Amino acid sequence: MTITQPTIVIVHGAWSDSSPFAAVDALLAAGGYTVSHFANPLRSLDNDTDYLAAFLQTRTTGPVVLVGHSYGGAVIGGAALTHPDVKALVYLNAFVPEEGETILDLAGHAGPVDPGALFDTAPFPGDHNVDVYLKPGTFAGGFVNGLPEELAATFFAKQRPITFQALSEPARPNQAWKSLPSWYVAGTEDHSIAFETQTWMAERAGSRLTVVNSGHLSMAAEPEIVAGVIGEAASFSK
Repeated sequence: MTITQPTIVIVHGAWSDSSPFAAVDALLAAGGYTVSHFANPLRSLDNDTDYLAAFLQTRTTGPVVLVGHSYGGAVIGGAALTHPDVKALVYLNAFVPEEGETILDLAGHAGPVDPGALFDTAPFPGDHNVDVYLKPGTFAGGFVNGLPEELAATFFAKQRPITFQALSEPARPNQAWKSLPSWYVAGTEDHSIAFETQTWMAERAGSRLTVVNSGHLSMAAEPEIVAGVIGEAASFSK
């Protein structure tokens, strides 16, 4: 009997694209996995979630493991149950909201957040929404801390904004972590999501927790560990 390897669908978070996953991609490919990246629009939590649901329907066949980084965790939690072939969730330094919680709510779980000190904003012409960018100091100290300077500079050059709406939009009901097995990788040096908040969310979700000595981009800092956790979830999902 042929056993189908699950497809790994990776959902990046805000202020990034799929670039930080390059080393993880290579390790998973070497292990025989098909890896597919979802181009997260970062426009609206509801719309991004619906778009991921459509992506799963049209771009995958067979069992799927959904991997979400940061804001991507909120997107996979809302979309996974729309597709019966999603078998497991992997959260990487990720937000894992309950129904009604926002990204800003969770970001402030360990203490108040001052958006003005962290973000630069760019208004949409003719719209009341704004794009949110990380200030250079925030990006260096809170997003890419611990990574080589050249790599950090590359990621800053590719920074993709998220809308303030997406950060402040409540999560929908029926979050998938309540019924699907999940894994969580938490970084002890993460200055974007407090380590204590990560472990609290992982415990609430009943996730299998792996702790790494890294910042927010654990997949770039510790690709072997992250690929191993994804492989464990994939093995569980066969």
